[in-house]
Amino acid sequence: MKSILAALLVAAAPARAALKAGDKAPAVSAPLSDGTVFALPGWLDRAPLVLYFYPKDGTSGCTKEACALRDDFSAFRGLNATVVGFSYDSLESLRKFIAKHRLPFPLAADVDRSVAKAFGVDGWLFAHRATFIVGRDGTILYANPKVDPSTHSREIRDALARLAAAPAPPAR
Repeated sequence: MKSILAALLVAAAPARAALKAGDKAPAVSAPLSDGTVFALPGWLDRAPLVLYFYPKDGTSGCTKEACALRDDFSAFRGLNATVVGFSYDSLESLRKFIAKHRLPFPLAADVDRSVAKAFGVDGWLFAHRATFIVGRDGTILYANPKVDPSTHSREIRDALARLAAAPAPPAR
């Protein structure tokens, strides 16, 4: 029994390390809950982009996390941020989750796991809970590969505020 559990844990671990601040975000795409497509290069003008990965619609931790982001959404908008959530769930599941909890941001159906894999947060059954903030040039400005759903929204708000207050890099 222990060997089966150990094999499942190894299989659930990401194939490679999660991307970190300073890395270039991969040019990924996935269908969105609103019927459009998220394609990172086309969304960079909406940066900073908060891309958050979560395991499963309707679970207690994911619901707590999404509802906290919903409750703080006006603060994110005040910091000019765009929020997009990613999970392996189907578009139908994402739409139900959004409707049930009145989420004001889109969710992406990463059913082929390609987005989570590109960011290094893919798991065997679920995406690992992680968040990345991507800047207009496609650089990851903030990365948290081990998100706590109860503090996630506050951490993102604080990170966005720090980024907004940081001086602009000198022109080249």
